[in-house]
Amino acid sequence: MEFQHKSVLLHESIAALNIRPDGVYIDGTLGRAGHSREIAQRLTTGRLICIDRDMAAIDAAKERLAPWMDHVTLVHRNFAELGDVLREAGVAGADGMLFDLGVSSPQLDDASRGFSYMQDAPLDMRMDKDSPLTAYEVVNTWSGEELRRILYEYGEERYAPAIARAIVRARETAPVATTLELVEIIRSAMPPAALREKQHPAKRSFQAIRIAVNGELEALSPMLRAAVDGLNPGGRLAVITFHSLEDRIVKRTMQDLSRGCTCPPEFPVCVCGKKPKIRVLTRKPVVPGETELEENPRARSAKLRIAEKCGADE
Repeated sequence: MEFQHKSVLLHESIAALNIRPDGVYIDGTLGRAGHSREIAQRLTTGRLICIDRDMAAIDAAKERLAPWMDHVTLVHRNFAELGDVLREAGVAGADGMLFDLGVSSPQLDDASRGFSYMQDAPLDMRMDKDSPLTAYEVVNTWSGEELRRILYEYGEERYAPAIARAIVRARETAPVATTLELVEIIRSAMPPAALREKQHPAKRSFQAIRIAVNGELEALSPMLRAAVDGLNPGGRLAVITFHSLEDRIVKRTMQDLSRGCTCPPEFPVCVCGKKPKIRVLTRKPVVPGETELEENPRARSAKLRIAEKCGADE
């Protein structure tokens, strides 16, 4: 299948990295290499390390990045292991890191992966096909209370209790095996007014289950802290998010890392010794313009936040 993949906020994120031809850069979410291609073609003696937990992305990148492979290292790992990846690659410090979070368009468009609520497929939703946990296991073995929790917390689904109860009732008769079976169960639990909303009724529930399967939110803040630790002074961190849960974690983590002294105001001098690790360069996140939204409707919820590593004397 030939994917017509459009990288979100491409020009804005590449500009954010402030790329030097001899610099070292990390694309922590390779996907279909749209961002990586733009980074790689700007390097002369520099290096680009591309990370993805989806082996399909690694395989596709070998062709897409072929002209620049002298400068590129492909790594099949979860970005949660960023610190280990940098150590194993012999990178003492990077000059820029980019993370384009969430599920990629090719993963959504490949019905067999089970991410889409528009196409029928086995319940899977794994970004890494070698991972043991699947959406089938979540839907069919997790308790009703745990299903309610993830639907509410990860999907911000206001009908989470009713949907969780409907799933538990349905699986008592037979396991829920496919995506469209799950869609119908979700529909059955929602009131008519909710079914008339513009947003697909299963969107929030599918997001929640996908996040649970792939452990996306738990890994995010530790990964961002490891990324900042792995940057050279003046190095840039650019993060693209696609829903409020991700964006909230990125915003709060960047705020925390940009905060200096935490001593009480009444202390005459600082005793904590804490200094800011980064400067946040985006007071408000960068969002797609109208032209990009017309060309790529999936970019509608995207937000880009940018930070720069502080120097040792700051």
